[in-house]
Amino acid sequence: MSQAGPILFVSNAERPAFVAALDEARLFPVVDTDWASAARAVEQVQPAAVLAAMNSGYEPHLALLSRKIADQSPYLPFVALDAAGTLPHNALPFSSRGNPDRLSARLRAALRVRTLHATVLRRLPEVKVALPQSDPSRDATVLLIGRGAAYPALSVALGERVGVIGALSIEAAAKHLNTRDIDGVVLAEGFTARVIDAFLTVLAEDTRFRSLPVIVTAHQLVQTYDLPNLELIPGEPAKVAANALPLIRQHALEAQLSRTLRSIDAGGWLDPRSGLLTTEAFARDFSKAVEQTLARGGGLSVARFAFDPSNPRAQLDAARILSRLMRQMDFGTAQKDGSVIVVFAETDFRTAHMIARRLSAVMRHTSNGKHEMRSDPVVSVDSLSSSDTARSLLARLSADASRAAS
Repeated sequence: MSQAGPILFVSNAERPAFVAALDEARLFPVVDTDWASAARAVEQVQPAAVLAAMNSGYEPHLALLSRKIADQSPYLPFVALDAAGTLPHNALPFSSRGNPDRLSARLRAALRVRTLHATVLRRLPEVKVALPQSDPSRDATVLLIGRGAAYPALSVALGERVGVIGALSIEAAAKHLNTRDIDGVVLAEGFTARVIDAFLTVLAEDTRFRSLPVIVTAHQLVQTYDLPNLELIPGEPAKVAANALPLIRQHALEAQLSRTLRSIDAGGWLDPRSGLLTTEAFARDFSKAVEQTLARGGGLSVARFAFDPSNPRAQLDAARILSRLMRQMDFGTAQKDGSVIVVFAETDFRTAHMIARRLSAVMRHTSNGKHEMRSDPVVSVDSLSSSDTARSLLARLSADASRAAS
C-alpha cells in the first residue's frame, strides 16, 4: 500500500520504543512535534497519519488538533496513545500495554481507509454520485455481547450514538455477524476468559471480520490476536462508548466508501447509503423485468417492507440487510415513504412469501439502542399476473400494505 506522507508524532516527551520501531522498520517515516506546535505541523508536514502521546501537557491543545485533523481530506487517521480520559470523536484509542507491536497493524488498517477515501474522491467525477454527507457513525451498527450488570447501561450509552444489536450469548452474536453489516463488536462482562479467547480467535481467522473494531471491557488480554482494531477499554459505560466510537466510526466510514465505490462502478445506479438501487434505476429495471416476464412467461414477485415513518433508521437497516442477503438475481430500492421494495425474479408467490418472512425475521432482531423503537416491518407480497403492468403491480402492493397496516 502506498503511503503518501510521513507519520506525525505529537508528544512533549521522548519517543517511546514502539514508536521509534516504526521509523526503524522504514515502514513509516516519523516526524516529531510537541503539542503546542501540533496543529501547525499538520499543515506543514501533510502527514498520512497522526500519532499523539496522551501523557502530559496535551489538554489545552487536544480540541484544536482534533478539529484540524477532522478537516483534512482524504481521511487523516489520528491515533491517541494511552489516553486516560474521554477522547474526541476522531481519535482512535491505542493502549500500548500488553502488545505495542499492534501499532503498525492499527496504522495499516487506518491507512487503508485513507487510500480508499482518496480512490473514491479521485473517481467521483466519473458519474453522478455524491458522497453521503452525514457523519458515518450515525448509520453505524454495533453488536453488544454481554450478560452482566453493566450490559443495560452499555446498551443505553452506545444506543445514544449508534444502532445497537444486543446478544446475550456468543452463539446469538455469531448469527448476527453472518446476517448483518456490523461496524464494531463490544464484548462486555459475563463470559469466561476461555470463551472470549475462543471468540476472538474465530474472528481473527475469518477475513470478513479481521478489520472489525472489537472492544473488550472486562478482561485482560493475554494472547495476541490478528485483529488490528482490537482494544481493551475498561471503565464506566459512557467512557467505553465514547472511546469505542472513533474505531466504530472509522469502520462505518470504510463501509460507506466501499458502497460509494460500488455505486461508481455501477454507473451511479446504486444508492451509496443503502447499497440498493436508486429509485430511478429501480423503476427502469422493474419495468424491464415485468416486460420480459410477460413476454417469456415464468414468475415474478414483489415484496414491500413498510416501517414506521418516524423511525428512518429502521428503513436504512432493512435496506442494508436486503442488499446483503438477497439473491444475485433480485433487486430492490428504498422508497421515499419509508418502505423498502424487493423484486424476486423467477419466483412464484409461495416462495416469495417464504423468503420475505425470513428476511423480515432478521429485521425484527434489530434494536436501535432506543428500546421503544420497534423495527417490525409490515410486509406485503404480490405476484405478477398476465393483465399487470409494472405500475399496477406496485399500486396493488401499496394497497395491500395499507390494508395490512390498518
